[in-house]
Amino acid sequence: MVYSSQQIKRLEGIAKQIRRLIIQMLMRAGSGHPGGSLSATDLLTCLYFGNYSDGSPLLRYNPKHPEWPERDRFHMSKGHCCPLWYAILAKTGYYPVEELWTLRKLGSLLQGHPDRRTPGVEVASGSLGQGLSVGLGMSLAAKIDKRDYRVYVLLGDGEIQEGNIWEAAMAAAHYSCDNLYAILDYNRFQIDGKTEEIMNLEPILDKWKAFGWHVIETDGHSIKDILCAFEQARDKKGKPKIIIAHTIKGKGVSFMENVVDFHGRAPTAQEAEIALKELE
Repeated sequence: MVYSSQQIKRLEGIAKQIRRLIIQMLMRAGSGHPGGSLSATDLLTCLYFGNYSDGSPLLRYNPKHPEWPERDRFHMSKGHCCPLWYAILAKTGYYPVEELWTLRKLGSLLQGHPDRRTPGVEVASGSLGQGLSVGLGMSLAAKIDKRDYRVYVLLGDGEIQEGNIWEAAMAAAHYSCDNLYAILDYNRFQIDGKTEEIMNLEPILDKWKAFGWHVIETDGHSIKDILCAFEQARDKKGKPKIIIAHTIKGKGVSFMENVVDFHGRAPTAQEAEIALKELE
């Protein structure tokens, strides 16, 4: 798999822009979730802006026609990290970037968790543990309707402590949903602390394999490795796929990295100024 240095540099630049928007949005809103938004930034940047080695887009979508029937579906199961998604949807043209400054305001398109009123959002989310079941339903619908769209679901690592995730995982393998792609943002922190202390997830690869999934492990901050992981997933037939991406909570802002307090605390104006300087 060959990816040009130009594509990798372009995606790295976009990811930095997205991180800056996340910081600005949350500082203006005065609330929200920076840690997990920043840890998953490189993953969604690749998904929305990246191409496979043959030049085709990783995610097929059309901002001018959000309901385009042939679009691939993306669902953010860990809905509290929607600042990341909102920034990406703005950069792809679903609405003006200026709309981002209305985050969490009354009547805004951009609520504190994803809502169907937001262009580009398929299904509301926020109650953790339900997103993989939503993706499974979309996957089965595609098979019933004989359509070739792919379904991507972004999961949080604390989230997969929920039992509903594993019911969906079992059913997806049973029905050979090879158009279903889970992406695990494995930053090892959740709202109350480290996942290993609250409910240990290991051996995480073995668990997903035992449930019948094709498992791909990757560095969630290496653009090249992420692109390779998506390509490997696309080429694997007969099984649902999961990309387990090793990430850093708060990635890109030194004082937020691996600091559990920034799971759900917005930066102050002073903190935002420092963060934006780091992201120049």
